[in-house]
Amino acid sequence: MRSPSARGFRPLRDLPALVWLAALVVAVLVHPWVPAPRWLMLHLFFLGAITHSILVWSEYFATALLRAGTDRRAQDLRLALSNGGAAVVVAGILTDTWALVLVGAALVAAAVLWHGASLAVRLRRALGSRFAVTVRYYLAAVAFLGVGATLGVLLARDPAGQTYDRLILAHALVNVLGWMGLTILGTLVTLWPTILRTRMLDGAVTVARRSLLVLAGGLAVAAAGALTGRPEVLALGLAGYAVGTAWSVARMVRTVVHKRPTTYAAWSVAAGVLWLLACLTWLVVGALRGIPGDLAPAAAALDEVAPYLAAGTGAQVLIGAMSYLLPVQLSRGPASARAANAAMDRGAALRVGVANAMLLICVLPVPSAVRVLASVAYLVAMAAFVPVTVGSVRAARRAHTGPTATGPTTTPAVPPTDPAPGGTTDAARVGLSAMSDGAAPAPAATSASHRPQLAGVLVAVLGVVVAGVLVDPTAAGLGTASASSVPANGRTETVEVVAEGMTFTPDRIEVEAGTELILEVTNADAGQVHDLVLPTGHSTPRLAPGESATLEVGVVGESFEGWCSIIGHRQQGMTLDVVVSGGVVDASTGDDADSSAAHGEHGSSSDASENATVDPAAVPSEEFEARDASLEPLPEDQGPVTHRETWSMTEEVIEVAPGVTQQMWTFDGSAPGPTLHGRVGDTFEITIVNEGTMGHSLDFHASEVAPDGPMRTIAPGESLTYTFTANRSGVWMYHCGTAPASQHIASGMAGTVVIEPEGLPEVDRSYVISQSELYLGAGGGALDTEALAAQRPSAMTFNGYVDQYLHDPLEARVGDRVRFWVMDLGPNRPTAFHVIGGQFDTVWTEGDYLLRDGGSTGDGGSQALALGPSQGGFVELSFAEPGSYTVVTHHMVDAEMGARGIIEVE
Repeated sequence: MRSPSARGFRPLRDLPALVWLAALVVAVLVHPWVPAPRWLMLHLFFLGAITHSILVWSEYFATALLRAGTDRRAQDLRLALSNGGAAVVVAGILTDTWALVLVGAALVAAAVLWHGASLAVRLRRALGSRFAVTVRYYLAAVAFLGVGATLGVLLARDPAGQTYDRLILAHALVNVLGWMGLTILGTLVTLWPTILRTRMLDGAVTVARRSLLVLAGGLAVAAAGALTGRPEVLALGLAGYAVGTAWSVARMVRTVVHKRPTTYAAWSVAAGVLWLLACLTWLVVGALRGIPGDLAPAAAALDEVAPYLAAGTGAQVLIGAMSYLLPVQLSRGPASARAANAAMDRGAALRVGVANAMLLICVLPVPSAVRVLASVAYLVAMAAFVPVTVGSVRAARRAHTGPTATGPTTTPAVPPTDPAPGGTTDAARVGLSAMSDGAAPAPAATSASHRPQLAGVLVAVLGVVVAGVLVDPTAAGLGTASASSVPANGRTETVEVVAEGMTFTPDRIEVEAGTELILEVTNADAGQVHDLVLPTGHSTPRLAPGESATLEVGVVGESFEGWCSIIGHRQQGMTLDVVVSGGVVDASTGDDADSSAAHGEHGSSSDASENATVDPAAVPSEEFEARDASLEPLPEDQGPVTHRETWSMTEEVIEVAPGVTQQMWTFDGSAPGPTLHGRVGDTFEITIVNEGTMGHSLDFHASEVAPDGPMRTIAPGESLTYTFTANRSGVWMYHCGTAPASQHIASGMAGTVVIEPEGLPEVDRSYVISQSELYLGAGGGALDTEALAAQRPSAMTFNGYVDQYLHDPLEARVGDRVRFWVMDLGPNRPTAFHVIGGQFDTVWTEGDYLLRDGGSTGDGGSQALALGPSQGGFVELSFAEPGSYTVVTHHMVDAEMGARGIIEVE
């Protein structure tokens, strides 16, 4: 008989899958501090653990079914290529290096396509097997992964707008439903009756062949619908795939009629397939909602079910199959096999029950604390596989070496052999389907033995719910002010509220006093984060695009106003009026006291007396060092250059004046953001990573690109690469364009791009000065949006800090030629840049010279460079005498508020 390794399996080969799963657990724990956490977690699972396991086990089953040997060296090389490529992809994610992502994805695709080619060759050479249909499922899965990899390569180029949305949807569908889904369904054709230790149904192979055509055809149609932006085609394809899956599930159910599942492996696999069917149903519903012409609901549905396809389907089928196959592979005789299986099934009902109960809790509209605890409980239940497997190995060894151990070494379990004519193969003749060579299965667990474990599941559910409520009673509607003191009328009203485009729809809800009100809140914006805060103390978590939450307001008796607490959204009209008839009208509108701070609002203070103020006499600490305003000269012109940078977008508390801190929104940790410097013809590739808590974006005035793609708002955890070529010289502004743009700019999300005009002479000193306004809120808090709307700045700055170049002056020497690059970042106030005691002999603004080297007469001069918000230019001058020259905006009130500095001339 062939050894296990001859059939393509060695136990240590599946260890990398466990390593990937361990890495996934780590990523779950640290996801708030890594870039693109959701993307990372899904790819650790699908690209790492699932892909490795598919390569291992599909090779094993194909070898057994086709009765063909395997090239172990080639398989090892494929596994190394796949895992190495996946590791490179992960490294690219963590370092925000998309070139690494591209290379890693290509390596994984190469490994999978090599695997598919090997299967195809052996299928063609095989003498024939009724169960070769499973190998055809594998080949179809490989083909779809090839399509998915191609789409991934196109995504790595960061296409814009609708193209990106279509590619990402098609990419996810063909990879998850094609590569993982077809492999699972094809394997279960033969593995499911094997796990149940029963015969295969008559006609099962014929049904499997037909199901494959329906599944592959449906998925191809769905992918075409996604790529062409046709939700009706997408829905049709997904429905076809769902029908094929239901056909497979029906076959599994019919098998259960003959032999009910009693082991962890059977329960886990069955639960995984049911989750797949449920997720497909939700995807079909999402696609139907988008008819006609809108893929957003389908994309949102996929975003919602992706964790359940991973945790509910992929993880449960993978661990369930391994729970059956590993003991069979590692056992050495009947006694060893029985001991290994008994050990593997320890706590089976508890583990499967807890895992699926916790997933169901996460589906329900529960408080976020309950959902977090349920996720942890799920991880614990699934991670129990590791110690249980170790125990199974030890039990098998003890039984084999014990005094009663007898029987020959077993061969590996493989799918049932061809049934006798008429399909009458019985359980005894399943042969290799259970414990071959006389290795009897472990005794089936009785219903009575499961009762304590099922009670344990109930205890776990109650524990998670109670603990979550205790951690966050407010989210559960406890421990907060009552929405009403009026008696309940016994009626409940549930209202769906959609947050999109700076509005809630509906924005007015009329309800009778005494009614229990429930709000189902969904964020339908493409890139904005929203929430809903009520003066009753209830609030949703911050909802990323596509996410939903439920607010159980309780019995209402008073009218009130709710709002989005993201800075500026309330001021933009994002409010929700609940009007109660028969109660106390307008008792609380949310304006009497600003409860936004209690709910973590990054908004303005409603009481201006609490706002921070700048003390003109204050000085910074001795360690203070002003922001370096120097602009280093460009290297010698050797043709167009590509400038590549990666910036994180964050929300940080920063000192903006001596002793005054504010929450500023930053590009790469600074407000204003970094200065970019280049020549006409240079290309800029700027990757932004949103590490904040709300949507942000990037708008380069120096670019000439359609804004609906690269200037789109990206949600927290996402990234985007903005590429443009500088075709004209200028001092250009860039800023966050997410609405309300004024608040993003005033919070620091703006900066300067210097594109030098041709033939610009060298100077001795070159400085960049950007003027901007501060609208101070509470110390350490966000800006005062009411002051911003009224254009009443609290202070003015050069380069983001009040009077910083008074405390740490700029420098020059007598005779030096000094160039000042000036940008008015605003968002509202103009500037009139002036050096007291100096005159400009060169003035260049908005792309051309107003004065050059003293003009046509050679003795012309300029006293100020006047710029409006978002305008820029440069001036040049020399200093004939040493001294302290004050640099100001000649809007003198603004200078006295902090837009000034000194240049010390020695």
